[in-house]
Amino acid sequence: MVLTLIKGDVMNFSLLLPKQFDNQYRGNKIALWMFVVITLIFMGRSLIHVFAADGGAQSIATIPLDLWSADAAKTLISMFAFWGLVQVMMAGLNIVALVRYKSMIPLLYLVMVITQLGRIGIGQWKPVVTQGTAPAAALTFYLLAFLTLGLLLSLIPNQQTQNRSL
Repeated sequence: MVLTLIKGDVMNFSLLLPKQFDNQYRGNKIALWMFVVITLIFMGRSLIHVFAADGGAQSIATIPLDLWSADAAKTLISMFAFWGLVQVMMAGLNIVALVRYKSMIPLLYLVMVITQLGRIGIGQWKPVVTQGTAPAAALTFYLLAFLTLGLLLSLIPNQQTQNRSL
């Protein structure tokens, strides 16, 4: 499916699920660099959840662990570490895509956009009690906009790809 944008660029949705994944990135180069930046940020965030003493729960997310029982606080810290492990795996998959399977990048952008939408929805449905505003909460909609822009740009074939299809 192809969508022509106002500027005349063509958005090619077949880039989401190519016939096979290879190391040729076919989208806009800006989206590729945005993907590198977001992967580094996500990996850093993930490692904090795994390795920080409190998993970032109180020190970053401002969850008042000191008001909880010791066992409840340990349980939440473990949950943050488990969540961090899942995030490490996703960031690791992004790194694999950057190194070996660049044609996966549009699909991974879509996964990140859906994940961010899910986080926003769950955050509204089951809000977390904090003592302040966590950085992730403050930046939620900016991150969604960044990821959506990356997704849309990744679906615009780069000049080399367009020339090959002519």
